[in-house]
Amino acid sequence: MKLLVADLPFGPLAEREFRLLFVGRTISLFGSAFAPIALAFAVVALTGSPADLGLVLSAYMLAHLIFLLAGGVWADRLPRHLVMVTSDLLSGATQIAAAVLLLTGTAETWHLVILGALRGGASAFFMPASTGLVPQIVSAGRLQQANALLSLSRNSTRIAGVALAGLLVATLGPGWALGLDGATYALGAVFVGMLKLPPAEAAEKREFLRELAEGWREFRSRSWLCVTIVQFALINAYAIGAFLVLGPFVAQESLGGAAAWGFILAAEAVGMILAGIIALRYRPERPLLVATLAVLTMAPLLALLGVAAPLALILPAALVAGVGLELYGVFWDTTLQQHIPDEKLSRVSSYDVLGSFALIPVGVAAMGPISGAIGVADTLIGAALVVVVATLAVVCVGDVRNLRRLEPRLTAPMREPLLPEARTRWLRPEIAPAPAATRR
Repeated sequence: MKLLVADLPFGPLAEREFRLLFVGRTISLFGSAFAPIALAFAVVALTGSPADLGLVLSAYMLAHLIFLLAGGVWADRLPRHLVMVTSDLLSGATQIAAAVLLLTGTAETWHLVILGALRGGASAFFMPASTGLVPQIVSAGRLQQANALLSLSRNSTRIAGVALAGLLVATLGPGWALGLDGATYALGAVFVGMLKLPPAEAAEKREFLRELAEGWREFRSRSWLCVTIVQFALINAYAIGAFLVLGPFVAQESLGGAAAWGFILAAEAVGMILAGIIALRYRPERPLLVATLAVLTMAPLLALLGVAAPLALILPAALVAGVGLELYGVFWDTTLQQHIPDEKLSRVSSYDVLGSFALIPVGVAAMGPISGAIGVADTLIGAALVVVVATLAVVCVGDVRNLRRLEPRLTAPMREPLLPEARTRWLRPEIAPAPAATRR
């Protein structure tokens, strides 16, 4: 009896290369969950200045954004798993260096700023390479399940890692927590480095700027891609900024304090894990449309925070928002990986991330003045409206509504992993009229 791909939610783990990637990323992400808490308490111990902590975090984010496009170019030029290994080793080295400075009592704020910038630059090469690598190492019919499993890994390790980080920082200090983070980077790189990919065809030598422009042309040629990036640039700048900056103040003043905010974040994280489980089975015909509509789940959470609703109402809203946002992430990654040519995927992914995240620092910085001018409640309710208006505007775009999932034309039962050559055989659904975005 032949098994359908949809009947094998954990099927990607049967494939050696994906299994190695999954284990390597899980180990690395578990350690990475230590970093925010460890860095925060390291700065508290050094200076006790929120401004210094903001400087350290900003250095990481700024360097990450600056080098994203370069990361996309190099991830399309070189074997992607080796780009990821190099990125992880450099990131791990910065964390170990920070740990040594803290443990020897010689650390200063400027050390952490420089090391944070180096880690941000190194990590900018990891994300585009990872997005491009997944469809190279997993059977085409298992692509969504692979993204769902990586989502489950990311969110599960975040919860477990944060809990352990608090314990490590409290008992051993932030230096040891950062050192362990550095070690997990190195161990994760070992597993990713064991991947065996088919040799790539020799590519002609091209100029960096020409390759960058080629990725931009691929990006802007697809209306569904462009409008979605604009949508998330607005949502991340205003709505996510309002949630991160004003949410804790609402919790402190109206919901009982820091514990309430912790419960809200925990409910959102549980929702994200549930989304990963759902995405193992749920395969919508129009994943981009479903993903776009799932973003609307953020609006009730923002509105309830705005009116300082009881925690009993906010927690279910946070869980639903977590489900919606993570479903968006899985379906978006799968859509991108199916519809963008492999040789340009990392560059397009880097434009995607840069466009979506570039305005977050601006939004976070602007939340204070905005809420001071119109009030915290109106700012949060306004953020909910931004989510609704931006999302519905994107739904009005025909290519977003009509873009279909690309299914593989199976040549063998799915009891065994698909042969490498079967991974590129896509069965394109008939669309009348077919959106231009499905013709690559």
